[in-house]
Amino acid sequence: MSDKNISDKKNKMEKLIKNALKSAKADQIEIRINEGRGTGVSYVGKELESIGESSMMGGCVRALVKGGWGFVAFNDIENLSRYVKMACEQATLVGNKDVSLAETGVINDVVKTHVDLDPADVSLIDKHDLCQKYNNIILSSKKIQTSSVRYVDSHGTLYFANLEGSFIVSENIFCGVSVMAMAKDGMDVQQAYDSIGDLRGYKKVENFEESCEEVTKRAVDLLSAKPVEAGKYTVIADPKLCGVFTHEAFGHLSEADFIHENKKLREIMKIGKRFGPDELSIVDDGTLAGEAGYNKYDSEGTPTQKTYLIKDGILTNRLHSRETAAKMSEKPTGNARAISYGSEPIVRMTNTYMEPRDQTFEEMLTGVDDGIYAKGSLGGQTNTEMFTFSAEEAYRIKDGKVCEQVRDIVLTGNVFETLTNIDAIGNDFVLYGGLGGCGKGGQSPLRVSDGGPHIRIKNVTIGGR
Repeated sequence: MSDKNISDKKNKMEKLIKNALKSAKADQIEIRINEGRGTGVSYVGKELESIGESSMMGGCVRALVKGGWGFVAFNDIENLSRYVKMACEQATLVGNKDVSLAETGVINDVVKTHVDLDPADVSLIDKHDLCQKYNNIILSSKKIQTSSVRYVDSHGTLYFANLEGSFIVSENIFCGVSVMAMAKDGMDVQQAYDSIGDLRGYKKVENFEESCEEVTKRAVDLLSAKPVEAGKYTVIADPKLCGVFTHEAFGHLSEADFIHENKKLREIMKIGKRFGPDELSIVDDGTLAGEAGYNKYDSEGTPTQKTYLIKDGILTNRLHSRETAAKMSEKPTGNARAISYGSEPIVRMTNTYMEPRDQTFEEMLTGVDDGIYAKGSLGGQTNTEMFTFSAEEAYRIKDGKVCEQVRDIVLTGNVFETLTNIDAIGNDFVLYGGLGGCGKGGQSPLRVSDGGPHIRIKNVTIGGR
């Protein structure tokens, strides 16, 4: 979109919103209006499952009156004044106490996304051909029973305004692809998966052939891998699994809405408490331009920032919306995020990772007599401080060397004990985005990224067969 078009649309939308706010009576009102377009291509096996382009236009109003929130989502922006009134009426019905919001200041800004190649400038035919090529690579192996290739892009503009006088226009361009291979030998079925996705543009998804080959090989190799014996092991986790652990097991415990509502967690998550070795630092950073979780401002118009959750082993911060920051007498961190105009903002992560240190992978292997090298994640679940993750790929470590491949690796444990048991942190670092995302509060998939270095953890409980 040209600068002139952006300016014209901004002026039109700003006039519309300011007119709607003139007679509003509330402690706070936020308006988000989103317009955009996108493309999707999906292959399952040999079949083209879906292909198409879409557009969207809609918005929402959120009003605060005496601690009660009213929320209205809509598609007809010309009746914005009526929706503002409806949200205020809703809030009035449920509000019965004083609730303050942390101060963020008045912001007026236009945020443009810079990409290597706008996916909107690539034809639907070319996107289809790309997916077909990746699918053919996976299906070229005789042991592959089926495949999945999915491409998604979106180009949107978000208009945000509040009663305090902020007005922000943000452009977002996302592009990503995911691939899956399922291998079969008799009754034995194994699968492997990979995905990329961020705000850098189309060029990254054009060079995914090697990943397709690796996914295919990984699925086939798992057919001959032996199940691991259950027990306690020293585990070296790769950057992808480190990122999943950081996000799922610890990151969610750092979200202030969860902490504030959970007495037990408030007692555990006390600022200044030690949670790991001096080398351990965990960060959430929404300012990393180009990454999947990047936003200059969150869904409340608060600037995002780099927030150390753990710094040198000590709990230092948590993630906040304006409301949770005020409730806990802390500063907002820019982590109130909504997946779309149809959802209210809740406290969410952005780009969450563990910082690297100085250990090489070879140094980590030294001294591990009998352990597991676990790579990637097939998913898992958390329950407060307890977690369960399934590794996508794993190898036995014997006498400091990576040996035969194993499978059915399920890691379980207490997140706080696991953090304490980290005894080596690598000097490498990878941050992963993708078509997946965070699913908190039923708002899924919210684009995020996570990652870190290789890490070594003592006394990890692994269930096997």
